[in-house]
Amino acid sequence: MRACIRKSAPGAKESLKWGMPAFSYRRILVTFAAFKQHIGFYPTPSAVSAFAKDLSRFATATGSIQFPLEKPLPLLLIRKITAFRVRESIEQDKKWRT
Repeated sequence: MRACIRKSAPGAKESLKWGMPAFSYRRILVTFAAFKQHIGFYPTPSAVSAFAKDLSRFATATGSIQFPLEKPLPLLLIRKITAFRVRESIEQDKKWRT
């Protein structure tokens, strides 16, 4: 998971947020955590909404996705979502510039 996210956000800073590994680039991009039955991936509500069709086979909530432990991680999808968050972060910063 970490290597996959790093590949899509090579300039992102790694840290811990809310006790979870997090990647930030100007703002928090994504966080993730392991649980008994799944890996929780937290890319923000906008990313979950933008990828709703691709995420239809996974349990989701407003800003979270659950990847079951018994299945391989959808690494391509995780890369796409992370890249989306990087682009979104850059676009949000442009809105604040005058």
